[in-house]
Amino acid sequence: MKIEARLAELGITLSEPATPKFSYVSVKQVGNLLYTSGNDCRRNGELIYHGRLGEQLSLEQGKSAARQCIINILSSLKAYLGDLDRIIGCIKMLAFVQSADDFKDQPFVINSASDLLIEIFGDAGRHARSAIGTNALPFDTPVEIELILEINA
Repeated sequence: MKIEARLAELGITLSEPATPKFSYVSVKQVGNLLYTSGNDCRRNGELIYHGRLGEQLSLEQGKSAARQCIINILSSLKAYLGDLDRIIGCIKMLAFVQSADDFKDQPFVINSASDLLIEIFGDAGRHARSAIGTNALPFDTPVEIELILEINA
């Protein structure tokens, strides 16, 4: 329970993940790889922010939204695995930032999610990453993130 102890040190509480509302699963395992579906910045079933970075939302709000996406992914992983210590490492992050046309700081927004993974998993949290700006995301969420992780078989 090393990872859960680390989460407690960081003041992070995982929640019961929501059941997908559409035709997908939250986590898909292929061999020793886990692929997560895109997660938004919901807390207790409600988005903590709505809108575009550079219009309705600040860089700091975007960073907060990105961190919440990672917390939600970890909640889904905990429900799927039962034990987060089975995670060997993070392989790849794909992140989308709902952005105003002139907003170009997507990497700074998503870096808060990357930093959180490194805080939790140490070097095993380091990953390849894409941070993509887009004009719209589902439900007006400012950030959506998915991960690929390696686990013990």
